[in-house]
Amino acid sequence: MAVPGPAVCLFDVDGTLTAPRQVGGTRGRLASDPSTGCPHPVVEKYDYVFPENGLVAYKDGKFLSKQNIQGHLGEALIQDLINYCLNYIAKIKLPKKRGTFIEFRNGMLNVSPIGRSCSQEERIEFYELDKKENIRQKFVAELRKEFAGKGLTFSIGGQISFDVFPDGWDKRYCLRHVENDGYKTIYFFGDKTMPGGNDHEIFTDPRTVSYTVTAPEDTRRICEELFC
Repeated sequence: MAVPGPAVCLFDVDGTLTAPRQVGGTRGRLASDPSTGCPHPVVEKYDYVFPENGLVAYKDGKFLSKQNIQGHLGEALIQDLINYCLNYIAKIKLPKKRGTFIEFRNGMLNVSPIGRSCSQEERIEFYELDKKENIRQKFVAELRKEFAGKGLTFSIGGQISFDVFPDGWDKRYCLRHVENDGYKTIYFFGDKTMPGGNDHEIFTDPRTVSYTVTAPEDTRRICEELFC
């Protein structure tokens, strides 16, 4: 049963509300910079939209704020990080490699060993291989050693990539936009809630009542049990 009183539900997208990287998945690159005048239509459909862990934030269809990773970390560290990742990826032998190995976002770098330009079939192929060989886990382990003490967090999410961002810029960041809006309970639903997953920090945060889900259908089932 849901806790009585005003509540807000926060949802991860890929693997929670939609199948991974399918049409309908809302990511930072879809909720456009307001300077373009063309935010993604999803922004106007929900009370809150938090691309990039809330580093970009919208409320009631209106732009709230945006953080900037290059201003926070500095160009020297960012270039060291990018160069290390590209060099590491160049040494990995995979069944397929495609384009866009590093995607630069407002609040993070998204790193994909196979490349984000892969097809859905290639994505699934990599994901199944990654589950057996821990490709991303090994990559992240090396990055944590190489950049220890640099104020960076490495978080695995989705099927083909992991995120790199400043310490504290994980999904808990979005809570600052809702915790003072009068809600008695903040629910969170996510599929990567295990340690090292990109939902883990907000999942374990004492400000949230959180649920681990396995697919969009699971999310719907739990919500129906809670609120219907």
